Amino acid sequence: MVEVGSGRSTLGDLARASLEVRGPRWARRLADAATGLAVLSLAAGLWWGPVAVALVALVLLGVVAVRLADLPGPVQATGLVALLASAWAALLEGYQTIGWLDVVAHAVITGLLAAVATALLTGPPLRPARTAPGSRADAVLGTTAIGALLAVVWEVGEWVGHTYLDPAIHVGYDDTVGDLAVGVLGSLVAGVLVARARRRDRTP
Repeated sequence: MVEVGSGRSTLGDLARASLEVRGPRWARRLADAATGLAVLSLAAGLWWGPVAVALVALVLLGVVAVRLADLPGPVQATGLVALLASAWAALLEGYQTIGWLDVVAHAVITGLLAAVATALLTGPPLRPARTAPGSRADAVLGTTAIGALLAVVWEVGEWVGHTYLDPAIHVGYDDTVGDLAVGVLGSLVAGVLVARARRRDRTP
C-alpha cells in the first residue's frame, strides 16, 4: 500500500511539474490567473449555450497544451492570455463588431499553437530534455507547416459550426482565404521566434 501511495504521489508530482510555468514571478502569476479564468469561463459559457461551452472547452485544451510545452515562461503566459482573450472576444461578439480583430486572432493564435505543437513534438514531455531538436531551418519550416495545417482545421471547424450549429458563425470565400493567409504568416513568424530561441539555447 505504501508503494501504491508513493507511486500516486510521484505521478501527481510529475503532472504538476509538467504543467508548471517556469520563469519570472509575474509570468507564473499571470499564467495561473489566465488558467483559472479559463476554467471559470467554462461555467460562464453555459449562459451562451452549447456552442460557447464547446468553444471554451477547446480553449482549455489549448491551455493545457501551452502549459505542457517547453517554452519560456513569458511566452506561455502571453499565450494563455491570448487564448482567454480570443474566447471572450467570441462570446461577446467582438469579432462581429471589430473588423480587424478576427485577422489578429487568426495570426496570433495559429502562430502560438504552431509554436506549442513544435515545442511538444521536439522536447519534453514527448522527448527527453536537451535532445537535439534539429536545425533552425527545420524549426521555421516545421512550425510554418504545422501552422498551415492548423489554419485549415480552424477554417473547417468554422464551416462545420456555421453549417450545423450556428449560422451566425461567419464564413465566406474572402474570410476563409484571408484567415488562411494570416494564419500561415503568423506561423512563419512563430517559426522564426522558435528558431531564435533554439539558437540562444545552443549558445554556451
